[in-house]
Amino acid sequence: MTTSMDDLRFFHVVASNETLTAAARELGWSLPVVSKRLKALEHRLDARLVHRGTRRLVLTAEGELYASHLDTILAQVRQLEDLITHRSGDLRGSIVVQATLGLGRAHIAPLLGEFTASHPRLSVELRTSALPLRPHRREFDLAVHVGTPPDSTLRIRRLAKNRRVPCAAPSYVERHGMPERIEDLADHDCIVLRENEGDFDLWRFGDSRHPRQVRVRGRLSSNDGDVITDWALQGRGVIMRSEWHVRPHLDSGALVRVLPGVPTPPADIYALVSDDVHVPRRVSELVKHLAAHLPARIAPDTL
Repeated sequence: MTTSMDDLRFFHVVASNETLTAAARELGWSLPVVSKRLKALEHRLDARLVHRGTRRLVLTAEGELYASHLDTILAQVRQLEDLITHRSGDLRGSIVVQATLGLGRAHIAPLLGEFTASHPRLSVELRTSALPLRPHRREFDLAVHVGTPPDSTLRIRRLAKNRRVPCAAPSYVERHGMPERIEDLADHDCIVLRENEGDFDLWRFGDSRHPRQVRVRGRLSSNDGDVITDWALQGRGVIMRSEWHVRPHLDSGALVRVLPGVPTPPADIYALVSDDVHVPRRVSELVKHLAAHLPARIAPDTL
């Protein structure tokens, strides 16, 4: 029995995850179903693809070889599908989009809904996550990333301008005063967002020519941006958040800008796609759609 395209796509998901449990979650299957499917594939190939008995998913030499050719094969299939699509004039096929939880829910999801409504033969899957982007695993056709992209091997297009800004509730400012200098933040109760990697409590100001930074501290921290924003709204401290996220609260007066005269480095929003020779038209058209409509949704220019 020959291996099907479904088998290739299945093992691509398995090889792209750190555990079979994570692969099962991505596929939307139970772990026993994934294990059974993997055993059936290994039986057809007469080769062991994954080492058993390890906590993390480890490919055998045969599994590494098999996985190494999947990107090329699946890319060629996508290119062929896109050529057929181009001749018909319709966008069809599927797109996997990855985005952070907050931005994905608030802005990317509605824009994807609009896009699929205009292209009824196209399906889009949105995966939101608080985990850092892992470009080398090719888990997406298109990723939406806030801040400097982590991998220069990806093809990049800026979708919208954005920057992170410090802000607090008026009630907090009334009790503790408004910081006048960057250094004053070290004496304030700052709420830290622990996302991605790096120095969570090191807040940056200025620009590339005149960078400045301060080490902050506080009693509250979280890896959830909505949680720390809610704490700030309750008057529990100062936060540093993307302007797309806090704009409604600043406009309503529920939050006020801290150190409004001090610039902060840009944290623009980018579309990332694989740097292959051929980017499917359905993906490039979606990038155009996001670039055309995302700036108006987040309206960054007035901050």
